[in-house]
Amino acid sequence: MKTSERIASLALAGLTLAPLVVKVDPNLNVILTACLTVYVGCYRSVKPTPPSETMSNEHAMRFPLVGSAMLLSLFLLFKFLSKDLVNAVLTCYFFVLGIIALSATLLPAIDRFLPKRWNDDLIVWHLPYFRSVEVEFTKSQIIAGIPGTFFCAWYVSQKHWLANNILGLAFCIQGIEMLSLGSFKTGAILLAGLFVYDIFWVFFTPVMVSVAKSFDAPIKLLFPTADSARPFSMLGLGDIVIPGIFVALALRFDVSRGKKNQYFRSAFFGYTFGVVLTIIVMNWFQAAQPALLYIVPAVIGSLAVHCIWNGEVKPVCPMLLYNLFAAYWHYFIV
Repeated sequence: MKTSERIASLALAGLTLAPLVVKVDPNLNVILTACLTVYVGCYRSVKPTPPSETMSNEHAMRFPLVGSAMLLSLFLLFKFLSKDLVNAVLTCYFFVLGIIALSATLLPAIDRFLPKRWNDDLIVWHLPYFRSVEVEFTKSQIIAGIPGTFFCAWYVSQKHWLANNILGLAFCIQGIEMLSLGSFKTGAILLAGLFVYDIFWVFFTPVMVSVAKSFDAPIKLLFPTADSARPFSMLGLGDIVIPGIFVALALRFDVSRGKKNQYFRSAFFGYTFGVVLTIIVMNWFQAAQPALLYIVPAVIGSLAVHCIWNGEVKPVCPMLLYNLFAAYWHYFIV
């Protein structure tokens, strides 16, 4: 773990726990938490071997459609079925998923203190009644899964905002670390599609806000406020993960060229600016805002400006701008 990543991880942990003991401005909390999470996830995505699977252009184009179908399905489930029943099923699902995500997030910090063979020797477990299905894990992963199980059990029993945030941050970090874009072209298509997705479902329908309020699972981060009528500010995990995997691509691109954080700094600055702008507009209008409306242009725009300013238009900028325009044309016109 790099020094900067370790410092960012500690800062993120401290910021997550801070509202328990001191009053933290929720707006500042949203900005710092989102940016620190993206920073940690990006550096964890830099690995010696490239990921075995990456997102293709076709996957990027279909992603907003699949997301829309899932969002609408959840809206209909909450509308026509018991919210308690739907949330009970989702809680069981996220209980298992949370243990896996949190143990994977904690593993790099834990396995340094464990015997090396605990991380090397695989344990193979065959599922009962499904002997052909194998689950592989190590002793280190079992140790890392202990706090994961504790936090998941705490979340299920109490639904405390802190447990929710710890699980949500684990999902974000793992999402940025594990999801990989095949190219800047793929990233531009994905961000453009989700840009339209976010605007449509927030501004033109009640679906997004309704699901966010009804969905009692760690799919959003909660930030305590002093307002009794609105005790928490919320930030969806998608507003961190989706732009985060694009910023992580910029960091890995820098590493592959032997450059020190050139594109990463621009993309990360764009993300920070987009989050800040989201908070400003949200407070100005006192209404929920689609964060990707501000984050997507900020991230892509800052990277494009960087390319033009440094005379490095050829490797990145045309792909970003052309495919962003093509995606907007496809969704708005065609």
